[in-house]
Amino acid sequence: MYRAPLRELRFVLEELLGSSRLAAAPQLADYSDELARSVLEEAGRFAETVLEPLNRSGDTEGAHWTAEGVKTAAGFREAYRQFAAGGWPALGAPADFGGQPMPLVVVTAVGEIWGSANLAFKLGPMLTHGAVHALELSGSPEQKDLYLAKMVSGEWTGTMVLTEPQAGSDLGLVRTRAVPDGAAYRLFGQKIFITWGDHDLTANTIHMVLGRIEGAPAGVKGISLFIVPKWLVNADGSLGARNDVRCLSIEHKLGIHASPTCVLAFGEKDGAVAYRVGEAGRGLEYMFIMMNSARLSVGSEGYAVGERAFQRAAEWARTRVQGKPPVPQPEGPAPIIQHPDVKRMLLMMKSQTEASRALALYTAFQLDLAQADNDAAARRAALARGELLIPIVKGWCTEIGNEVAGMGVQVHGGMGFIEETGAAQYVRDVRITTIYEGTTGIQSLDLIGRKLGRDRGAAMSALLQDMTRDLEALAVTGPTVQSTRTAALAAVGQLAAATQALLQTLATRPDVGMAVAVPYLRLCGYVVGGWLLAKSAAIAAGKRSGAEREFYAAKVRTAAFYAAQVLPTAAALAQVVSGGGTSVTETDAALI
Repeated sequence: MYRAPLRELRFVLEELLGSSRLAAAPQLADYSDELARSVLEEAGRFAETVLEPLNRSGDTEGAHWTAEGVKTAAGFREAYRQFAAGGWPALGAPADFGGQPMPLVVVTAVGEIWGSANLAFKLGPMLTHGAVHALELSGSPEQKDLYLAKMVSGEWTGTMVLTEPQAGSDLGLVRTRAVPDGAAYRLFGQKIFITWGDHDLTANTIHMVLGRIEGAPAGVKGISLFIVPKWLVNADGSLGARNDVRCLSIEHKLGIHASPTCVLAFGEKDGAVAYRVGEAGRGLEYMFIMMNSARLSVGSEGYAVGERAFQRAAEWARTRVQGKPPVPQPEGPAPIIQHPDVKRMLLMMKSQTEASRALALYTAFQLDLAQADNDAAARRAALARGELLIPIVKGWCTEIGNEVAGMGVQVHGGMGFIEETGAAQYVRDVRITTIYEGTTGIQSLDLIGRKLGRDRGAAMSALLQDMTRDLEALAVTGPTVQSTRTAALAAVGQLAAATQALLQTLATRPDVGMAVAVPYLRLCGYVVGGWLLAKSAAIAAGKRSGAEREFYAAKVRTAAFYAAQVLPTAAALAQVVSGGGTSVTETDAALI
Protein backbone atom coordinates (compact mmCIF):
# COMPACT_ATOMS: atom_id res chain seq x y z
CA MET A 1 0.00 0.00 0.00
CA TYR A 2 1.32 3.44 -0.96
CA ARG A 3 2.25 5.85 1.81
CA ALA A 4 2.91 9.45 0.81
CA PRO A 5 6.51 10.29 1.94
CA LEU A 6 5.37 13.30 3.93
CA ARG A 7 8.38 13.39 6.25
CA GLU A 8 10.77 13.21 3.30
CA LEU A 9 8.98 16.06 1.58
CA ARG A 10 8.96 18.16 4.73
CA PHE A 11 12.68 17.61 5.18
CA VAL A 12 13.47 18.88 1.70
CA LEU A 13 11.09 21.84 1.93
CA GLU A 14 11.79 22.98 5.47
CA GLU A 15 15.30 21.81 6.33
CA LEU A 16 17.18 21.56 3.04
CA LEU A 17 15.60 24.44 1.10
CA GLY A 18 14.24 26.68 3.85
CA SER A 19 11.06 27.31 1.88
CA SER A 20 9.50 29.36 4.71
CA ARG A 21 11.40 32.42 3.50
CA LEU A 22 9.05 32.57 0.52
CA ALA A 23 6.48 34.09 2.90
CA ALA A 24 8.45 37.35 2.67
CA ALA A 25 7.06 37.84 -0.84
CA PRO A 26 3.83 39.90 -0.91
CA GLN A 27 2.09 37.42 -3.23
CA LEU A 28 2.89 34.57 -0.81
CA ALA A 29 2.32 36.40 2.46
CA ASP A 30 -0.07 33.69 3.69
CA TYR A 31 2.44 30.90 3.10
CA SER A 32 3.99 29.03 6.03
CA ASP A 33 5.51 25.66 6.82
CA GLU A 34 2.33 24.80 8.68
CA LEU A 35 0.20 25.55 5.61
CA ALA A 36 2.47 23.43 3.41
CA ARG A 37 2.29 20.55 5.89
CA SER A 38 -1.50 20.72 5.91
CA VAL A 39 -1.67 20.72 2.11
CA LEU A 40 0.72 17.77 1.84
CA GLU A 41 -1.12 15.78 4.51
CA GLU A 42 -4.47 16.26 2.75
CA ALA A 43 -2.90 15.40 -0.61
CA GLY A 44 -1.40 12.26 0.91
CA ARG A 45 -4.72 11.22 2.38
CA PHE A 46 -6.52 11.67 -0.94
CA ALA A 47 -3.79 9.85 -2.84
CA GLU A 48 -3.74 6.90 -0.47
CA THR A 49 -7.50 6.44 -0.12
CA VAL A 50 -8.89 7.50 -3.51
CA LEU A 51 -6.24 7.49 -6.24
CA GLU A 52 -3.95 4.59 -5.36
CA PRO A 53 -6.81 2.04 -5.11
CA LEU A 54 -7.70 2.88 -8.74
CA ASN A 55 -4.16 2.51 -10.07
CA ARG A 56 -4.26 -1.24 -10.64
CA SER A 57 -7.88 -1.43 -11.80
CA GLY A 58 -7.36 1.51 -14.15
CA ASP A 59 -4.35 -0.25 -15.64
CA THR A 60 -6.21 -3.51 -16.30
CA GLU A 61 -9.43 -1.92 -17.59
CA GLY A 62 -8.00 1.12 -19.38
CA ALA A 63 -9.91 3.88 -21.14
CA HIS A 64 -12.43 2.95 -23.87
CA TRP A 65 -13.13 4.65 -27.19
CA THR A 66 -16.74 4.95 -28.31
CA ALA A 67 -18.34 6.88 -31.15
CA GLU A 68 -19.86 9.22 -28.56
CA GLY A 69 -16.52 9.89 -26.87
CA VAL A 70 -13.92 8.30 -24.60
CA LYS A 71 -15.14 6.52 -21.46
CA THR A 72 -12.73 6.39 -18.53
CA ALA A 73 -12.10 3.36 -16.35
CA ALA A 74 -14.46 2.58 -13.49
CA GLY A 75 -14.01 4.89 -10.52
CA PHE A 76 -12.19 7.67 -12.36
CA ARG A 77 -15.22 9.96 -12.75
CA GLU A 78 -16.01 9.79 -9.06
CA ALA A 79 -12.34 10.27 -8.15
CA TYR A 80 -12.17 13.37 -10.34
CA ARG A 81 -15.39 14.69 -8.83
CA GLN A 82 -13.81 14.42 -5.40
CA PHE A 83 -10.56 15.89 -6.72
CA ALA A 84 -12.35 18.99 -8.02
CA ALA A 85 -14.60 19.25 -4.96
CA GLY A 86 -11.49 19.25 -2.79
CA GLY A 87 -10.16 22.31 -4.62
CA TRP A 88 -7.05 20.57 -5.95
CA PRO A 89 -7.21 22.03 -9.49
CA ALA A 90 -6.96 25.50 -7.91
CA LEU A 91 -3.67 24.78 -6.15
CA GLY A 92 -1.07 27.23 -7.49
CA ALA A 93 -3.55 28.77 -9.96
CA PRO A 94 -4.14 32.56 -10.23
CA ALA A 95 -6.19 33.98 -7.36
CA ASP A 96 -8.08 36.34 -9.69
CA PHE A 97 -9.84 33.32 -11.16
CA GLY A 98 -10.44 31.35 -7.98
CA GLY A 99 -7.01 29.81 -7.56
CA GLN A 100 -5.10 29.24 -4.34
CA PRO A 101 -1.68 30.94 -4.48
CA MET A 102 0.97 28.43 -3.52
CA PRO A 103 4.71 28.22 -4.24
CA LEU A 104 5.66 26.07 -7.20
CA VAL A 105 7.86 24.00 -4.90
CA VAL A 106 4.79 22.89 -2.93
CA VAL A 107 2.75 22.30 -6.09
CA THR A 108 5.60 20.11 -7.35
CA ALA A 109 5.70 18.17 -4.07
CA VAL A 110 1.95 17.56 -4.28
CA GLY A 111 2.38 16.48 -7.90
CA GLU A 112 4.82 13.81 -6.77
CA ILE A 113 2.17 12.38 -4.49
CA TRP A 114 -0.40 12.25 -7.31
CA GLY A 115 2.15 10.69 -9.68
CA SER A 116 3.14 7.99 -7.20
CA ALA A 117 -0.44 7.07 -6.42
CA ASN A 118 -1.87 7.08 -9.94
CA LEU A 119 0.20 8.49 -12.80
CA ALA A 120 -2.57 7.97 -15.38
CA PHE A 121 -4.97 10.14 -13.36
CA LYS A 122 -2.37 12.79 -12.57
CA LEU A 123 -1.62 13.58 -16.20
CA GLY A 124 -5.01 15.24 -16.83
CA PRO A 125 -4.84 17.87 -14.07
CA MET A 126 -1.17 18.50 -14.94
CA LEU A 127 -2.05 19.51 -18.49
CA THR A 128 -4.95 21.65 -17.31
CA HIS A 129 -2.57 23.47 -14.96
CA GLY A 130 -0.21 24.16 -17.86
CA ALA A 131 -3.04 25.42 -20.07
CA VAL A 132 -4.20 27.74 -17.30
CA HIS A 133 -0.69 29.12 -16.91
CA ALA A 134 -0.32 29.71 -20.67
CA LEU A 135 -3.69 31.51 -20.86
CA GLU A 136 -2.90 33.55 -17.76
CA LEU A 137 0.30 34.88 -19.33
CA SER A 138 -0.68 35.07 -23.01
CA GLY A 139 -4.46 35.20 -23.33
CA SER A 140 -6.59 38.27 -23.85
CA PRO A 141 -8.68 39.65 -20.95
CA GLU A 142 -11.79 38.30 -22.66
CA GLN A 143 -10.28 34.83 -23.06
CA LYS A 144 -9.21 34.75 -19.43
CA ASP A 145 -12.67 35.80 -18.24
CA LEU A 146 -14.37 33.21 -20.41
CA TYR A 147 -12.22 30.15 -19.67
CA LEU A 148 -9.96 30.43 -16.66
CA ALA A 149 -12.40 30.32 -13.74
CA LYS A 150 -13.95 27.04 -14.89
CA MET A 151 -10.55 25.51 -15.66
CA VAL A 152 -9.21 26.57 -12.27
CA SER A 153 -12.25 25.11 -10.52
CA GLY A 154 -11.83 21.83 -12.38
CA GLU A 155 -15.23 22.17 -14.05
CA TRP A 156 -13.38 22.12 -17.39
CA THR A 157 -10.03 20.58 -18.30
CA GLY A 158 -7.31 21.68 -20.71
CA THR A 159 -4.93 19.97 -23.12
CA MET A 160 -1.72 20.66 -25.00
CA VAL A 161 -2.14 19.80 -28.69
CA LEU A 162 1.11 19.79 -30.66
CA THR A 163 2.04 16.54 -32.39
CA GLU A 164 1.01 15.52 -35.90
CA PRO A 165 1.79 12.30 -37.78
CA GLN A 166 4.57 13.99 -39.78
CA ALA A 167 5.57 16.46 -37.03
CA GLY A 168 6.76 14.78 -33.86
CA SER A 169 9.49 16.73 -32.10
CA ASP A 170 10.02 18.97 -35.16
CA LEU A 171 7.12 21.35 -34.64
CA GLY A 172 8.23 23.45 -37.60
CA LEU A 173 6.53 20.78 -39.75
CA VAL A 174 3.07 21.40 -38.26
CA ARG A 175 0.42 21.52 -41.03
CA THR A 176 -2.83 22.12 -39.14
CA ARG A 177 -4.44 24.90 -41.14
CA ALA A 178 -6.21 27.94 -39.67
CA VAL A 179 -8.55 29.85 -41.99
CA PRO A 180 -9.66 33.33 -40.81
CA ASP A 181 -13.39 33.53 -40.15
CA GLY A 182 -14.33 36.96 -38.81
CA ALA A 183 -12.95 37.35 -35.30
CA ALA A 184 -12.21 33.62 -35.14
CA TYR A 185 -10.62 30.94 -37.30
CA ARG A 186 -11.61 27.58 -38.71
CA LEU A 187 -9.08 24.82 -37.99
CA PHE A 188 -8.44 21.81 -40.24
CA GLY A 189 -5.98 19.04 -39.43
CA GLN A 190 -5.19 15.95 -37.40
CA LYS A 191 -3.24 15.69 -34.15
CA ILE A 192 -1.87 12.57 -32.47
CA PHE A 193 -0.64 11.56 -29.01
CA ILE A 194 -2.96 14.00 -27.22
CA THR A 195 -2.97 13.03 -23.55
CA TRP A 196 -6.49 13.22 -22.05
CA GLY A 197 -7.61 14.67 -25.40
CA ASP A 198 -11.10 13.26 -24.83
CA HIS A 199 -12.82 11.87 -21.74
CA ASP A 200 -16.03 11.86 -19.70
CA LEU A 201 -14.76 13.55 -16.54
CA THR A 202 -15.89 17.11 -17.29
CA ALA A 203 -18.47 18.95 -19.38
CA ASN A 204 -15.89 20.66 -21.59
CA THR A 205 -12.26 20.42 -22.66
CA ILE A 206 -10.26 23.46 -23.75
CA HIS A 207 -7.69 22.42 -26.33
CA MET A 208 -4.58 24.59 -26.78
CA VAL A 209 -3.66 23.86 -30.39
CA LEU A 210 -0.69 24.75 -32.57
CA GLY A 211 -1.64 25.61 -36.15
CA ARG A 212 -0.59 27.65 -39.15
CA ILE A 213 -2.66 30.55 -40.44
CA GLU A 214 -3.13 30.41 -44.21
CA GLY A 215 -0.30 32.32 -45.86
CA ALA A 216 2.00 32.15 -42.81
CA PRO A 217 5.70 31.48 -43.47
CA ALA A 218 7.11 27.98 -43.26
CA GLY A 219 8.88 26.79 -40.12
CA VAL A 220 8.34 27.75 -36.49
CA LYS A 221 7.82 31.46 -37.26
CA GLY A 222 4.57 30.61 -39.02
CA ILE A 223 3.00 28.79 -36.07
CA SER A 224 0.25 30.31 -33.94
CA LEU A 225 -1.56 29.11 -30.83
CA PHE A 226 -5.33 28.65 -30.76
CA ILE A 227 -8.02 27.92 -28.19
CA VAL A 228 -10.35 25.21 -29.50
CA PRO A 229 -13.13 24.28 -27.05
CA LYS A 230 -14.71 20.86 -27.37
CA TRP A 231 -18.02 22.63 -26.80
CA LEU A 232 -18.30 26.26 -27.88
CA VAL A 233 -18.72 28.70 -25.02
CA ASN A 234 -21.33 31.45 -25.12
CA ALA A 235 -20.57 34.99 -23.98
CA ASP A 236 -22.24 34.30 -20.62
CA GLY A 237 -20.04 31.23 -20.03
CA SER A 238 -22.71 28.65 -20.82
CA LEU A 239 -22.04 25.85 -23.27
CA GLY A 240 -23.19 26.16 -26.86
CA ALA A 241 -22.92 23.87 -29.86
CA ARG A 242 -20.49 20.97 -30.23
CA ASN A 243 -17.32 22.10 -31.99
CA ASP A 244 -15.95 20.33 -35.05
CA VAL A 245 -13.32 18.34 -33.17
CA ARG A 246 -13.57 14.58 -32.69
CA CYS A 247 -11.54 11.77 -31.16
CA LEU A 248 -10.89 9.26 -33.94
CA SER A 249 -9.20 6.66 -31.72
CA ILE A 250 -7.10 6.13 -28.63
CA GLU A 251 -3.66 4.56 -28.67
CA HIS A 252 -2.90 1.03 -27.41
CA LYS A 253 0.05 1.81 -25.16
CA LEU A 254 2.76 0.08 -23.15
CA GLY A 255 1.55 1.70 -19.94
CA ILE A 256 -0.65 4.40 -18.37
CA HIS A 257 -3.63 2.56 -19.83
CA ALA A 258 -6.20 4.58 -17.88
CA SER A 259 -4.94 7.81 -19.48
CA PRO A 260 -6.55 8.20 -22.93
CA THR A 261 -3.98 9.17 -25.57
CA CYS A 262 -6.07 10.45 -28.45
CA VAL A 263 -5.99 11.01 -32.17
CA LEU A 264 -8.01 14.21 -32.71
CA ALA A 265 -9.52 15.37 -35.99
CA PHE A 266 -10.19 19.09 -36.38
CA GLY A 267 -12.48 20.27 -39.16
CA GLU A 268 -14.07 17.14 -40.60
CA LYS A 269 -17.04 19.33 -41.58
CA ASP A 270 -16.93 23.13 -41.65
CA GLY A 271 -13.78 23.51 -39.55
CA ALA A 272 -13.25 23.66 -35.80
CA VAL A 273 -13.94 27.12 -34.41
CA ALA A 274 -10.69 28.44 -32.95
CA TYR A 275 -9.55 31.62 -31.23
CA ARG A 276 -5.99 32.86 -31.61
CA VAL A 277 -3.98 33.38 -28.45
CA GLY A 278 -1.74 36.46 -28.53
CA GLU A 279 0.06 37.48 -31.69
CA ALA A 280 0.17 35.46 -34.88
CA GLY A 281 3.41 33.57 -35.39
CA ARG A 282 4.31 33.41 -31.70
CA GLY A 283 2.50 30.15 -30.99
CA LEU A 284 5.57 28.11 -30.17
CA GLU A 285 6.73 30.77 -27.74
CA TYR A 286 3.38 30.64 -25.93
CA MET A 287 3.29 26.86 -26.03
CA PHE A 288 6.69 26.73 -24.35
CA ILE A 289 5.05 28.24 -21.27
CA MET A 290 3.08 25.02 -21.04
CA MET A 291 6.02 22.85 -22.06
CA ASN A 292 8.41 24.22 -19.42
CA SER A 293 5.77 23.72 -16.75
CA ALA A 294 5.15 20.21 -18.06
CA ARG A 295 8.87 19.37 -18.20
CA LEU A 296 9.30 20.09 -14.50
CA SER A 297 6.13 18.15 -13.73
CA VAL A 298 7.12 15.15 -15.88
CA GLY A 299 10.55 15.12 -14.23
CA SER A 300 8.82 14.73 -10.88
CA GLU A 301 6.69 11.93 -12.36
CA GLY A 302 9.84 9.95 -13.06
CA TYR A 303 10.97 9.76 -9.45
CA ALA A 304 7.37 9.66 -8.21
CA VAL A 305 6.84 6.30 -9.89
CA GLY A 306 10.30 5.34 -8.66
CA GLU A 307 9.20 6.13 -5.09
CA ARG A 308 6.18 3.87 -5.46
CA ALA A 309 8.30 1.10 -6.97
CA PHE A 310 10.74 1.44 -4.07
CA GLN A 311 7.99 1.23 -1.47
CA ARG A 312 6.58 -1.93 -3.01
CA ALA A 313 10.02 -3.52 -3.39
CA ALA A 314 10.98 -2.71 0.21
CA GLU A 315 7.73 -4.16 1.49
CA TRP A 316 8.32 -7.33 -0.55
CA ALA A 317 11.91 -7.65 0.65
CA ARG A 318 10.88 -7.37 4.30
CA THR A 319 8.31 -10.17 4.00
CA ARG A 320 9.75 -12.49 1.35
CA VAL A 321 11.72 -15.25 3.11
CA GLN A 322 14.38 -16.93 0.95
CA GLY A 323 17.83 -18.32 1.67
CA LYS A 324 20.37 -17.62 4.38
CA PRO A 325 22.37 -14.38 4.30
CA PRO A 326 26.07 -14.50 5.24
CA VAL A 327 25.47 -12.79 8.57
CA PRO A 328 24.19 -15.46 10.99
CA GLN A 329 20.47 -15.28 11.71
CA PRO A 330 18.66 -16.96 14.63
CA GLU A 331 17.57 -19.98 12.57
CA GLY A 332 16.60 -20.92 9.04
CA PRO A 333 15.87 -18.68 6.05
CA ALA A 334 15.57 -14.91 6.47
CA PRO A 335 13.74 -12.05 4.73
CA ILE A 336 15.62 -11.18 1.56
CA ILE A 337 16.23 -7.63 2.78
CA GLN A 338 19.01 -9.20 4.88
CA HIS A 339 20.90 -10.30 1.74
CA PRO A 340 23.65 -7.82 0.81
CA ASP A 341 22.73 -7.52 -2.86
CA VAL A 342 19.03 -6.96 -2.15
CA LYS A 343 19.99 -4.35 0.41
CA ARG A 344 22.25 -2.75 -2.21
CA MET A 345 19.42 -2.59 -4.75
CA LEU A 346 17.04 -1.04 -2.24
CA LEU A 347 19.64 1.55 -1.27
CA MET A 348 20.23 2.28 -4.94
CA MET A 349 16.50 2.85 -5.41
CA LYS A 350 16.14 4.92 -2.24
CA SER A 351 19.21 7.13 -2.69
CA GLN A 352 18.56 7.97 -6.33
CA THR A 353 14.90 8.72 -5.64
CA GLU A 354 15.89 11.07 -2.81
CA ALA A 355 18.50 12.77 -4.99
CA SER A 356 15.94 13.23 -7.77
CA ARG A 357 13.37 14.64 -5.36
CA ALA A 358 15.89 17.11 -3.93
CA LEU A 359 16.94 18.22 -7.43
CA ALA A 360 13.37 18.74 -8.68
CA LEU A 361 12.21 20.61 -5.59
CA TYR A 362 15.39 22.73 -5.55
CA THR A 363 14.66 23.68 -9.17
CA ALA A 364 11.04 24.58 -8.40
CA PHE A 365 12.28 26.63 -5.43
CA GLN A 366 14.62 28.59 -7.72
CA LEU A 367 11.68 29.40 -9.99
CA ASP A 368 9.75 30.57 -6.90
CA LEU A 369 12.65 32.82 -5.90
CA ALA A 370 12.71 34.21 -9.43
CA GLN A 371 9.25 35.60 -8.71
CA ALA A 372 9.42 36.23 -4.98
CA ASP A 373 12.89 37.50 -4.06
CA ASN A 374 13.00 41.19 -3.16
CA ASP A 375 16.31 41.75 -4.96
CA ALA A 376 16.17 42.11 -8.76
CA ALA A 377 19.64 40.63 -9.29
CA ALA A 378 18.76 37.66 -7.10
CA ARG A 379 15.56 37.13 -9.11
CA ARG A 380 17.51 37.08 -12.36
CA ALA A 381 20.07 34.64 -10.96
CA ALA A 382 17.36 32.34 -9.62
CA LEU A 383 15.55 32.35 -12.96
CA ALA A 384 18.76 31.53 -14.84
CA ARG A 385 19.44 28.65 -12.46
CA GLY A 386 15.90 27.29 -12.61
CA GLU A 387 15.92 27.38 -16.41
CA LEU A 388 19.35 25.72 -16.49
CA LEU A 389 18.13 22.88 -14.29
CA ILE A 390 14.74 22.17 -15.93
CA PRO A 391 16.14 19.98 -18.74
CA ILE A 392 18.27 18.14 -16.15
CA VAL A 393 15.21 17.50 -13.99
CA LYS A 394 13.19 16.34 -16.99
CA GLY A 395 15.96 14.17 -18.44
CA TRP A 396 17.80 12.78 -15.43
CA CYS A 397 14.90 12.27 -13.02
CA THR A 398 12.91 10.33 -15.60
CA GLU A 399 15.88 8.17 -16.58
CA ILE A 400 16.44 7.45 -12.87
CA GLY A 401 12.74 6.65 -12.46
CA ASN A 402 13.04 4.04 -15.19
CA GLU A 403 16.14 2.56 -13.57
CA VAL A 404 14.53 2.46 -10.14
CA ALA A 405 11.31 0.87 -11.41
CA GLY A 406 13.30 -1.78 -13.28
CA MET A 407 15.30 -2.51 -10.16
CA GLY A 408 12.05 -2.94 -8.27
CA VAL A 409 11.18 -5.85 -10.56
CA GLN A 410 14.63 -7.32 -9.90
CA VAL A 411 14.12 -7.15 -6.13
CA HIS A 412 10.95 -9.20 -6.59
CA GLY A 413 12.84 -11.76 -8.67
CA GLY A 414 10.65 -13.91 -10.90
CA MET A 415 7.54 -12.67 -9.12
CA GLY A 416 8.33 -9.16 -10.32
CA PHE A 417 7.78 -10.28 -13.91
CA ILE A 418 4.27 -11.41 -13.00
CA GLU A 419 1.68 -8.66 -13.38
CA GLU A 420 -0.22 -9.63 -10.24
CA THR A 421 2.54 -8.41 -7.92
CA GLY A 422 2.22 -4.88 -9.33
CA ALA A 423 5.93 -4.26 -9.83
CA ALA A 424 5.73 -4.52 -13.62
CA GLN A 425 3.12 -1.76 -13.95
CA TYR A 426 5.58 0.84 -12.68
CA VAL A 427 8.08 -0.16 -15.37
CA ARG A 428 5.41 0.20 -18.05
CA ASP A 429 3.96 3.44 -16.70
CA VAL A 430 7.21 5.30 -16.09
CA ARG A 431 8.66 4.48 -19.49
CA ILE A 432 6.80 7.31 -21.22
CA THR A 433 8.30 9.96 -18.95
CA THR A 434 11.65 9.94 -20.78
CA ILE A 435 9.72 10.68 -24.00
CA TYR A 436 7.00 13.13 -22.88
CA GLU A 437 7.67 16.83 -23.57
CA GLY A 438 10.87 16.07 -25.46
CA THR A 439 13.06 12.99 -25.15
CA THR A 440 16.19 12.87 -23.02
CA GLY A 441 18.18 13.61 -26.17
CA ILE A 442 16.12 16.75 -26.82
CA GLN A 443 16.51 17.85 -23.20
CA SER A 444 20.28 17.40 -23.45
CA LEU A 445 20.45 19.53 -26.61
CA ASP A 446 18.40 22.21 -24.85
CA LEU A 447 20.86 22.03 -21.96
CA ILE A 448 24.05 22.42 -23.97
CA GLY A 449 22.59 24.65 -26.67
CA ARG A 450 20.04 27.06 -25.23
CA LYS A 451 21.09 26.92 -21.57
CA LEU A 452 24.85 26.35 -21.57
CA GLY A 453 25.53 28.00 -24.90
CA ARG A 454 23.55 31.22 -24.51
CA ASP A 455 25.76 32.59 -21.73
CA ARG A 456 28.94 30.57 -22.42
CA GLY A 457 28.41 28.61 -19.23
CA ALA A 458 27.90 31.53 -16.84
CA ALA A 459 24.84 30.06 -15.11
CA MET A 460 26.54 26.68 -14.78
CA SER A 461 29.69 28.35 -13.47
CA ALA A 462 27.65 30.13 -10.78
CA LEU A 463 26.06 26.81 -9.80
CA LEU A 464 29.45 25.09 -9.62
CA GLN A 465 30.80 27.87 -7.42
CA ASP A 466 27.81 27.67 -5.09
CA MET A 467 28.05 23.89 -4.82
CA THR A 468 31.76 24.11 -4.00
CA ARG A 469 31.21 26.86 -1.46
CA ASP A 470 28.36 24.99 0.22
CA LEU A 471 30.29 21.75 0.48
CA GLU A 472 33.41 23.41 1.84
CA ALA A 473 31.33 25.22 4.47
CA LEU A 474 29.41 22.17 5.70
CA ALA A 475 29.50 21.49 9.40
CA VAL A 476 30.98 17.99 9.30
CA THR A 477 30.45 15.69 12.26
CA GLY A 478 32.09 12.30 11.91
CA PRO A 479 33.84 10.34 9.19
CA THR A 480 30.67 9.30 7.33
CA VAL A 481 29.59 12.84 6.53
CA GLN A 482 33.21 13.77 5.82
CA SER A 483 33.59 11.02 3.21
CA THR A 484 30.24 11.99 1.69
CA ARG A 485 31.35 15.59 1.37
CA THR A 486 34.71 14.59 -0.08
CA ALA A 487 33.03 12.49 -2.76
CA ALA A 488 30.60 15.28 -3.61
CA LEU A 489 33.41 17.84 -3.91
CA ALA A 490 35.37 15.54 -6.21
CA ALA A 491 32.29 15.09 -8.40
CA VAL A 492 31.76 18.86 -8.61
CA GLY A 493 35.35 19.18 -9.79
CA GLN A 494 34.75 16.52 -12.43
CA LEU A 495 31.65 18.36 -13.66
CA ALA A 496 33.55 21.66 -13.79
CA ALA A 497 36.34 20.14 -15.90
CA ALA A 498 33.87 18.38 -18.20
CA THR A 499 31.90 21.62 -18.65
CA GLN A 500 35.00 23.50 -19.77
CA ALA A 501 35.93 20.70 -22.16
CA LEU A 502 32.41 20.67 -23.58
CA LEU A 503 32.33 24.45 -24.09
CA GLN A 504 35.60 24.25 -26.01
CA THR A 505 34.25 21.41 -28.14
CA LEU A 506 31.00 23.25 -28.89
CA ALA A 507 32.98 26.29 -30.09
CA THR A 508 34.78 24.29 -32.77
CA ARG A 509 32.90 21.01 -33.35
CA PRO A 510 29.26 21.33 -32.23
CA ASP A 511 28.48 17.91 -33.69
CA VAL A 512 31.05 16.31 -31.38
CA GLY A 513 29.51 18.18 -28.43
CA MET A 514 26.04 16.98 -29.37
CA ALA A 515 27.32 13.40 -29.40
CA VAL A 516 28.01 13.64 -25.64
CA ALA A 517 25.04 15.82 -24.69
CA VAL A 518 23.12 13.06 -22.92
CA PRO A 519 26.18 11.89 -20.92
CA TYR A 520 26.68 15.54 -19.91
CA LEU A 521 23.04 15.85 -18.77
CA ARG A 522 23.37 12.66 -16.76
CA LEU A 523 26.65 13.90 -15.26
CA CYS A 524 24.90 17.09 -14.14
CA GLY A 525 22.08 15.12 -12.51
CA TYR A 526 24.37 12.82 -10.56
CA VAL A 527 26.57 15.68 -9.34
CA VAL A 528 23.81 18.10 -8.34
CA GLY A 529 22.03 15.22 -6.63
CA GLY A 530 25.24 14.36 -4.77
CA TRP A 531 25.65 17.96 -3.60
CA LEU A 532 22.10 18.08 -2.24
CA LEU A 533 22.40 14.71 -0.50
CA ALA A 534 25.71 15.75 1.09
CA LYS A 535 24.00 18.86 2.43
CA SER A 536 21.13 16.68 3.66
CA ALA A 537 23.57 14.39 5.47
CA ALA A 538 25.24 17.31 7.24
CA ILE A 539 21.85 18.64 8.37
CA ALA A 540 20.72 15.21 9.54
CA ALA A 541 23.97 14.40 11.36
CA GLY A 542 23.27 17.10 13.90
CA LYS A 543 19.81 15.76 14.72
CA ARG A 544 20.37 12.07 15.40
CA SER A 545 19.73 12.14 19.13
CA GLY A 546 16.07 13.20 19.25
CA ALA A 547 12.75 11.46 18.73
CA GLU A 548 13.37 11.21 14.99
CA ARG A 549 16.88 9.83 15.28
CA GLU A 550 16.14 6.89 12.96
CA PHE A 551 14.84 9.19 10.23
CA TYR A 552 17.95 11.36 10.41
CA ALA A 553 20.29 8.37 10.71
CA ALA A 554 18.74 6.99 7.53
CA LYS A 555 19.46 10.31 5.80
CA VAL A 556 23.14 10.05 6.67
CA ARG A 557 23.42 6.42 5.56
CA THR A 558 21.52 6.98 2.32
CA ALA A 559 23.81 9.87 1.38
CA ALA A 560 26.86 7.78 2.26
CA PHE A 561 25.67 4.99 -0.03
CA TYR A 562 25.05 7.48 -2.85
CA ALA A 563 28.55 8.88 -2.41
CA ALA A 564 30.15 5.44 -2.42
CA GLN A 565 28.14 3.57 -5.08
CA VAL A 566 26.37 6.18 -7.25
CA LEU A 567 28.64 9.23 -7.47
CA PRO A 568 31.58 7.28 -8.95
CA THR A 569 29.45 7.24 -12.11
CA ALA A 570 30.34 10.93 -12.47
CA ALA A 571 34.00 10.17 -13.16
CA ALA A 572 33.14 7.84 -16.03
CA LEU A 573 30.63 10.29 -17.51
CA ALA A 574 33.10 13.16 -17.25
CA GLN A 575 35.59 11.11 -19.23
CA VAL A 576 32.95 10.43 -21.90
CA VAL A 577 32.05 14.12 -22.13
CA SER A 578 35.70 15.15 -22.44
CA GLY A 579 36.71 12.66 -25.11
CA GLY A 580 33.92 10.39 -26.27
CA GLY A 581 32.22 12.47 -28.94
CA THR A 582 34.39 11.55 -31.93
CA SER A 583 33.59 7.85 -31.44
CA VAL A 584 30.12 8.83 -32.65
CA THR A 585 30.86 11.48 -35.28
CA GLU A 586 33.60 9.49 -36.99
CA THR A 587 31.35 6.45 -37.45
CA ASP A 588 29.53 6.38 -40.76
CA ALA A 589 25.80 5.79 -40.23
CA ALA A 590 25.97 3.07 -42.88
CA LEU A 591 28.18 1.03 -40.53
CA ILE A 592 25.56 0.91 -37.78
